[in-house]
This record gives sequence, structure tokens and C-alpha cells, in this order.
Amino acid sequence: MLDLLIQNASLPDGRQNMSVAVQDGKIVEVCAGLQAPSAETLDAQGMLLSPPFVDAHFHMDATLSYGLPRVNQSGTLLEGIALWGELKPLLTPEALMERALTYCDWAVAKGLLAIRTHVDVCDPRLIAVEALLEVKKRVAPYIELQLVAFPQDGVLRGAQGASQHMKNLVRALDIGVDVVGGIPHFERTMADGALSVRMLCELAAERGLMVDMHCDESDDPHSRHVETLAFETQRLGLQGRVTGSHLTSMHSMDNYYVSKLIPLMAEAQLNVVANPLINITLQGRNDSYPKRRGMTRVPELMAVGMTVAFGHDCVMDPWYSLGSGDMLEVAHMGLHVGQMTGQAAMRQCFDAVTSNPARILGLQGYGLAVGCNADFCLLQARDCIEAIRLRATRLKVFKRGLLIAQTPASVSSLCLAGRPPQTTWAI
Repeated sequence: MLDLLIQNASLPDGRQNMSVAVQDGKIVEVCAGLQAPSAETLDAQGMLLSPPFVDAHFHMDATLSYGLPRVNQSGTLLEGIALWGELKPLLTPEALMERALTYCDWAVAKGLLAIRTHVDVCDPRLIAVEALLEVKKRVAPYIELQLVAFPQDGVLRGAQGASQHMKNLVRALDIGVDVVGGIPHFERTMADGALSVRMLCELAAERGLMVDMHCDESDDPHSRHVETLAFETQRLGLQGRVTGSHLTSMHSMDNYYVSKLIPLMAEAQLNVVANPLINITLQGRNDSYPKRRGMTRVPELMAVGMTVAFGHDCVMDPWYSLGSGDMLEVAHMGLHVGQMTGQAAMRQCFDAVTSNPARILGLQGYGLAVGCNADFCLLQARDCIEAIRLRATRLKVFKRGLLIAQTPASVSSLCLAGRPPQTTWAI
């Protein structure tokens, strides 16, 4: 007897009236119209069954800290960085863990079951690192949490000195952090930025780790550290293991240079994470009009076969006062900023918060195929485009075949396929 049988489901690839059978936490069959005895049977009623959402770029050490110790009045990136510097000495492990665990509850309710979070390592106490390592253990039954050692102040600058920042980063890796991070555009010179890329990629190669760098998060078209990142990736044989996050300077580069850069990135098999909600609000701040959009060149990078994901980046922290942990909100913004309104492009935006970030994180057993983990969510929509349009309610969220969260159906279900709700007015 099966543990769970889901019937009459629509799948992200367009198949309809599909059945998904689960046994011992794994998907054992995916086909149309399966009838079999099971301990539990769920009629999806044509709704979309999706693999869980994945966030490839987040800052959990800062999440839900909005207003501490004060509000970012300008809403700018630089004031956010300064504000985080004010907050760091006041951080406690208990408060960090409480906020992170609260956010993880939000995430599960939204079907977000895997998160790569950057954690600042420039504090020699490594309070945030130790707190999030404990959070990682606690949420392991329902969220796969991947930590990036992120030198927020740069590894070659800061009052403590370059050697101290690098030592902190290495210590973080030694005690269990998963991925090597960096921020080359925040080093003091372009040369230092390039040197930091080389140093950090060499460290990752020595340890057999992945790399994920905040790279060229700037409006400056001359911020071209992604070129160095691609070169070092090839030199060290790190293809497929390196991610450039943000890459917003590409929105300002001249097209001739980009015509050479993108093939170099593709050849190195770089992954890319854009953060639409944050990029569209923090970039282009010094422009009058015309005003740049801020997000990197997502459609062009996807067109050459690169793995591109959308990240949430921030939720109610020094850099962003909004957000809710909803990756469909992220996909919705990415679709609009990238003008990705073609049918195939809209489906790519759904992939950018599901299968693409799963590939970047190296998740094992992800997907809706036989042999995959029985991790999925039932959305109140009939296809992935409609899911983005409605920011569809997560009716049920499953982990290893067990129901871990559910939300009542929304009135938006009446708007499926463009049908408006029938409202009765009490007047």
C-alpha cells in the first residue's frame, strides 16, 4: 500500500490529470490516472503540484531586524550597510536565532524548503555564524539551509585588517559553513577586488567547496569583477560550482563588452542569482531620468544556457523594509523588471524560483520524478504562469510525503482562467 497518492494534479511542465505516488518519503510513480490503494489519497482538482520553492540568495542573520537600532531613512544600500555595522555589536545569539526561526516558519508556510543564506563573518565573535549553524540543525527536518561565509566588509579592508577578516572566514568554514562568499566590488580598489576573487576561489578549490560572491552590486559599468570570477573559475576547474550574485553592473555595461563577457561566463559555467525586489529598489538611485532598472541581464544570460535564479535577498532588514518569504512575489517582480512576458519566459521565471536555484545549491533528490524526495506543494493555480499572476495560495506543503503546512483556499481561486469572483453586495 502506498503512503500517499495525489491524483488529478497539473505539473509545471504542462502535464495534466497526473498522479504522484509516494512511498517511504520518495516518489515511486508519476503517471496519468493512477489508481492504487494508499493510506492517504488527495484529489488535487486540477491544481498545480510543484516542487518546493528554493531561495538561492538570502541574509537570514539580518532578517526581521527592521527598526534595529533604527530605521533606514533613505532606503539606500550604503545606509543599509552602515546600519548593519551599527547593529552588529548589539547582536545576541538568542535574538538572531529567534528571528531566523520565525522566518523559517514563514518560509515553510510559503512552500520554501531550501534556502542559501549569506552570514556575515567580519565579527570576530562569529555570533551570527554560530547562531545560524544551530538554526540549521533545528530546521533540518523541514528546511535545507545552506550557509555562505560572507565577508560583508570585504576581506582586504576594514579596521581589523585583511588578515583578520580572512581568518574569520576560514574559522567559519572550519566550524561548518558550506560555501565561500565574497564582495569584491566593496574592496578599496579594483585591484584589491580582483585579488580577493583569486584568494577566495583558491580557498574554495583547496577545500572542495562551492563559491557564491556578491559581485558587481553596483551601477558602475566599470565594476567588472565577474570577468575575474569567470577566469578564476576556469583556471581552478571550478566550473558549475561558482555563483555570481547580483551582477547589477551588467545593466550599465556597453553591449559590445557584454557580447564578450557573457560567452566567457557561459564557458566557465557560472551560475547567476538576480534579486529583483532588492535590485530594483537599491540600484539606479543616483539616476534622474532615464532611470536604469537595476537587475542584471536575466533573459540574455538564460538564452545562452546559463543557470539563472531569483533570490529574495532581504526581508524586513536594514536594506529592505518589506518582504514576506514568498518566492512567487520574487518571480512576479523579476518577470516585470526583465520584461519577460512571453509564454516561455514567464515559465522561466517560475523555474528561477524552483528548479534553477535547486541546481545552484546542488540539492539532491529534488523534483517531481521517480526517485526524487516527496517534497512538493499544492498551489491554488492551474499552471505556473497563473501561480505567478495570483501569487497562488500554498494549499498544502509536503516534506518527505508528510504534510507540514496548509493554508485555506483563497477567493482568488474564483479568478482562475480570468473568471472574476461573483460578489454579493450587502447594500
